[in-house]
Amino acid sequence: MSDNLPPCPQCSSEYTYEMNALMVCPECGHEWVPAGAGEGAAAAAGERVIKDAVGNVLADGDTVTVVKALKVKGSVSGIKAGTKVRNIRLVDGVDGHDIDCRIEGFGAMQLKSSVVKKA
Repeated sequence: MSDNLPPCPQCSSEYTYEMNALMVCPECGHEWVPAGAGEGAAAAAGERVIKDAVGNVLADGDTVTVVKALKVKGSVSGIKAGTKVRNIRLVDGVDGHDIDCRIEGFGAMQLKSSVVKKA
């Protein structure tokens, strides 16, 4: 056993081991991602990582698809599920709106990353 492996966060066992990218406790069976290893180079650089509804990492310029129908103030129809949004820009928005984009027929707006999927 290596001395630099952390103890199990559930049962505090010292007999943890690495299995690919996970840490595993043989006593209670708990598996977890060690702190700081989850996001790779972006986390090491201190950058904020934004993920879509299914866990894919988003980047500026990506194309995404809206996964659920969205109501839009001032619009009768709203944005339908399946609408493609091209050339997104990641921002530190207000109230969880972290994608700045332009949707055809609606104009410029901000979306939450939890309602889109990378195309």
